[in-house]
Amino acid sequence: MYLGLDLGTSALKALLIDETQRPIGTASAPLSVSRPHSGWSEQDPADWIAAAERAICALRAAHPVEFGALRGIGLAGQMHGATLYDQADQALRPSILWNDTRAASEAAELDAKPVFRNLNGNIVFPGFTAPKLLWVLRHEPEIFARTAKVLLPKDALRLWLTGEHVSEMSDASGTGWLDVAARGWSEKLLSASGMTRDQMPRLVEGSAVSGELRPALRAQWGLSAPVPVAGGAGDNAAAAIGMGVLAQGQGFVSLGTSGVIFAATDAFRPKPESAVHAFCHALPGLWHQMGVILSATDALNWHARICGMTHEALDGELPETLQAPGATVFLPYLSGERTPHNDARIRGAFAGLEHATDRPALTRAVMEGVAFALADALAVLRDQGTAPERLVAVGGGTQSRRWLDIVANALELPVELPAHGDHGAALGAARLALIAATGAPPAPICTPPPIARVIEPQPAMASAFQQAHQRFRKLYQVHAANI
Repeated sequence: MYLGLDLGTSALKALLIDETQRPIGTASAPLSVSRPHSGWSEQDPADWIAAAERAICALRAAHPVEFGALRGIGLAGQMHGATLYDQADQALRPSILWNDTRAASEAAELDAKPVFRNLNGNIVFPGFTAPKLLWVLRHEPEIFARTAKVLLPKDALRLWLTGEHVSEMSDASGTGWLDVAARGWSEKLLSASGMTRDQMPRLVEGSAVSGELRPALRAQWGLSAPVPVAGGAGDNAAAAIGMGVLAQGQGFVSLGTSGVIFAATDAFRPKPESAVHAFCHALPGLWHQMGVILSATDALNWHARICGMTHEALDGELPETLQAPGATVFLPYLSGERTPHNDARIRGAFAGLEHATDRPALTRAVMEGVAFALADALAVLRDQGTAPERLVAVGGGTQSRRWLDIVANALELPVELPAHGDHGAALGAARLALIAATGAPPAPICTPPPIARVIEPQPAMASAFQQAHQRFRKLYQVHAANI
């Protein structure tokens, strides 16, 4: 049996599979985000461990015999989080998350140094790890002075599981400190941001063994055999492993807390001026590009909270059949934006409100706004010639057929929905565990899932969606000019 742990922003998911990749059981535990100031986003690393313990306890209770045969663990998780530890491996402060924009000025300062784009191949976004450490140096110098190790969120779980300080290339790509082409830490990038190599974890490939489960946890969970822990992957690279997205031309769209257009590439293809991410994939010798928006289901959850309803209830108020975009336009920039704008200051907005605007119209505008932001990201990949021709859909937002209709028409691409539910990143983590533990070749393991249905864009809606997308773009320009 092989266990995949996916540490998301809103929940930790655990998936247990057997050697044939048959799902045995799943469990999850919710997580909350602290926002003490505008633009801040934090979580306590202790909450991640507690969530993992709850999810694993639930899996053990539901499948005791199968869990007892555990032979490998893989990790996936939210990227970029700055999680700081002292010499005794005690967390020094809450982790500063991927959608935290407090370090915008530090990011701009680092990005102005040519060495970052030359070696890392990416804009230094405010959400990356490097500018956050520069912010800590300037605003919390006593914390910075005690920082012995900087770990990414899923690697904080690894520390709990194995006692080892280890990361892997896909997640490390988003720190700002990795030479992405060489797949290793860069002394030049570290020193340019006041860091040292000693503060970094050891790096392995995602399909390699990073360590073994600690004896105390083996005993606690009733496991007799050693359990290797795979390097794993950042959440999107892990989802790609789960979806079998490995080769040039393959890709997926993620409707998670953030939104992603993911395109596998056969080589490192940086183009930082486009605000596209160019990162290592989770398997050796592979890379990928991503267009990233910071608020996807996060935008719908915000709307649901304001309305005092669940997002499922809001979705249920919408017509079954696709409608042309209405007069109301929503900018989903609740935490700023990455692709294509690299704009940490921009915030969300509604426009085109009128007396006839009701709650379903607002819900539809939120869904359309996220879809048009994804379309802006896809347009950049198209300009570079790396955009996929079809997209597999993953993430919690895929539970809404109405939203997938909107996305397919905004992107003008077929959207494929897997047959076996949303286990993208968790399945990818479990697959990496299987590969690491058995030495199996990746290709036969990382196969695409069977597709339940394909959502095609409707030609009759093309003009209406294109016009609405242009209104969306113009609203951004006006809104950004007045900040």
